[in-house]
Amino acid sequence: MSIAQALRDAALILQPVSGTARLDAELLLAHALGINRGEMLLRQQELTVPAAFAGLMERRLGGEPVAYIIGTRDFWTISLHVTPDVLIPRPDSETLIEAAIDHFGPHSPRSILDLGTGSGALLLAALDQWPQARGLGIDISPAALAVALGNAERLGVAGRAGFRLGDWAEELEGRFDLILINPPYIARDADLTGDVLREPEGALFAGPEGLDDYRRIAPMLPRLLADGGMAAIEIGHDQRESVTKLLCDQGLEVRARHDLAGHARCLIAKRGRLAD
Repeated sequence: MSIAQALRDAALILQPVSGTARLDAELLLAHALGINRGEMLLRQQELTVPAAFAGLMERRLGGEPVAYIIGTRDFWTISLHVTPDVLIPRPDSETLIEAAIDHFGPHSPRSILDLGTGSGALLLAALDQWPQARGLGIDISPAALAVALGNAERLGVAGRAGFRLGDWAEELEGRFDLILINPPYIARDADLTGDVLREPEGALFAGPEGLDDYRRIAPMLPRLLADGGMAAIEIGHDQRESVTKLLCDQGLEVRARHDLAGHARCLIAKRGRLAD
C-alpha cells in the first residue's frame, strides 16, 4: 500500500475518535517511519508503510493521545518530550507567551517563574524567546519535573532553567519579571471527552468551580511580581470574571487576552497601588 493510500484510509478510520484525523494519521505514520512529518510528505513516493503503523493506529483508536504515542509535542518554537505524567501542551497556552512578548516589547525579562511547569512548556518557550533570561519551574509532581528537566537538557537551556518540587509558590522567596501560570481549572463534575481523559487528573481539576488553585495563587502574586513585571495566567473560557475578581482583590491590575478562537484565555496581572 502506498503512503498516500495509507493516510487516506487511516484518516477515515480515525474520524470517530479524533477531530484532527488526517493530522493524527500523518504524525503516527511519520513516527512509525522514524522521520518527521514534513520529510514523510516530501518523500512519500519512495517510502513504504511499516508494519509498526498498525500498532500505533490501534493505540490511537483506543483513545490514547497522539502526543503520548509518539512522545513529542510542538509548542511555540520548541519541540517537547511528553509522557502521561504531564499535560499535553496546547496552542491556546501560547497566548501567555504572546502576552509576555507584547508586554516586554524589545526588552527581555531577566527572571521567569513558571508555576505548575509540567513538561516545562511555558518556561522553556520563554527561555527560547529570551536567550538572556533565567527561569525557575515549580511543580508538585516529581515525575513532571523529571520530564521538564529532560526537555531543558535536550533544548540546551538547562544552564538557565532550574526546577523545584513545590506546592505553587509556598515558601518561595524573591521577585520575578515574568510569571507564567497554567493551573488546573476544570470543575470537578465537568463532562469531559476525548484525549483529556488520559491526562493527569491533578493537573486538570480544581474543585467544584475550577477555582480552587486560583484562590491559592492570587494572594501569592503581589510578593512575587517585580516592579514592571507581569503574570500571565491561563483561564477557562468562562472564568474571566471570577478569576479577575480574585486578582483584583489582591490589588493587582488585570486585563484579558483572547486566544485564536476569540475566548478570553489569558489574564495579565500587574502590580497596582494596593499591591505595593
